[in-house]
Amino acid sequence: MKLPAPPAVRTETTNSPPPMKTVTRRIKFESELDLSFGEHVAERAYGQKLLSCIQCGTCSATCPLSHYMDYTPRKIIAMTREGFKEEVLNSLTIWLCASCYSCTVQCPRQIHITDVMYALKREAIARGFYPAKHPIPVLARAFFNRVMHDGRNTESRLLITLYLRTNPFKMLKEAFLGFHLFRSGRLSLGREHIKGIKELRAMINGPEPRKEAVPL
Repeated sequence: MKLPAPPAVRTETTNSPPPMKTVTRRIKFESELDLSFGEHVAERAYGQKLLSCIQCGTCSATCPLSHYMDYTPRKIIAMTREGFKEEVLNSLTIWLCASCYSCTVQCPRQIHITDVMYALKREAIARGFYPAKHPIPVLARAFFNRVMHDGRNTESRLLITLYLRTNPFKMLKEAFLGFHLFRSGRLSLGREHIKGIKELRAMINGPEPRKEAVPL
């Protein structure tokens, strides 16, 4: 028995081009790098020998949080030296550093990598290069502003500022604990301040540059 032929399928051809794919450039030219960034960070990290790193990877191997970082400490050091400023300051690595100093102790070149991470944090906060609503930079900035304004840190006001800028719903979750701390006298809602606030601000800001005498 001969089977009937399948019905003809009508196809229409269109001249529309295929959808374009987004191409992401993952390299940078030397002209796009900040070649002075490494020396700048090294100076802010108390003059540490950042440029003498041999890229052995000991810091990444000994770091307990390297598995959660987008760039390992070894890569951060290499990128800092080569001038990848935006990538370094926008990374999560500098904020995940636990300051355990394990990398500093194990480094064969005796580079204080933890101090380098602190310098990168300060640089990121100064330039505004940090993840939005990330609690660590928000807490650091709020703490500094409170000390500059009052001379002392009021824990209740600091926590309220932190929760309002990161996760307001978490403040409601911790309200029961805060109420018990307030009743027991371990948490104060008042504002603490010191008398010599002008002297403290002068110490934090550092001495003013001396003016050179104008020859007559």
